[in-house]
Amino acid sequence: MDKAGQVALIADGDDYFRLALQTILIKQLGFSSVVHAASLDEAVEQLSQKPSKSLAVFDHAIPGIKSTACLTAVRDCFPNLRLAVLSTSHRKRDVLAALDAGVHGYVPKTISPAQLVEALRLIMDGLIYVPPSVASIAPASDGVQVLKAVPTRRPPIDSLTPRQKEVLELLMQGKSNKEIAQTLSLGEGTVKVHMAALFRVFGARSRAAVAAAGSQLLSG
Repeated sequence: MDKAGQVALIADGDDYFRLALQTILIKQLGFSSVVHAASLDEAVEQLSQKPSKSLAVFDHAIPGIKSTACLTAVRDCFPNLRLAVLSTSHRKRDVLAALDAGVHGYVPKTISPAQLVEALRLIMDGLIYVPPSVASIAPASDGVQVLKAVPTRRPPIDSLTPRQKEVLELLMQGKSNKEIAQTLSLGEGTVKVHMAALFRVFGARSRAAVAAAGSQLLSG
């Protein structure tokens, strides 16, 4: 794929890593420019303001991402975006959870720069990148799961990020996306992504259903 004139987004909390990855994206993969974000909200604001970005690379542990619903919401709201997850986790369940959320590649941060270039090139060429070692990774039996799959029944309140809880509470008050954005000092595009994540978490198809499920959850 010709990347001339294309813009990429790096969402990672490490300033030095973002700069290093920016160099790779521009010098070796031919992107014209790269924008940075240090949280999910910042990333979504960037994507909403200039939706022409063709690639977004998200660190799995960036503030604001607590479940795979966040990744799926980004995919739903920006369907033309190629989305890759970078992670220090080698857990098979984390790889599969991310891929099930709809990302186009799960890239370990431990791979070499040359392998990283090749992985991102495959993703931009329309393929799904999976670490070669995934078939031999044994699922971890202990420890905290990095990317939690969304439960199918009555998700616990701790499956929501703090921002999602705020959006949910305002939705339950009957506020529109515009009013929620104004209350939380967010862009409407950002609220849209958080709303999409809530729809995913609750398995709902309408705002009323999300509000009803949230009321039941908070009162339960």
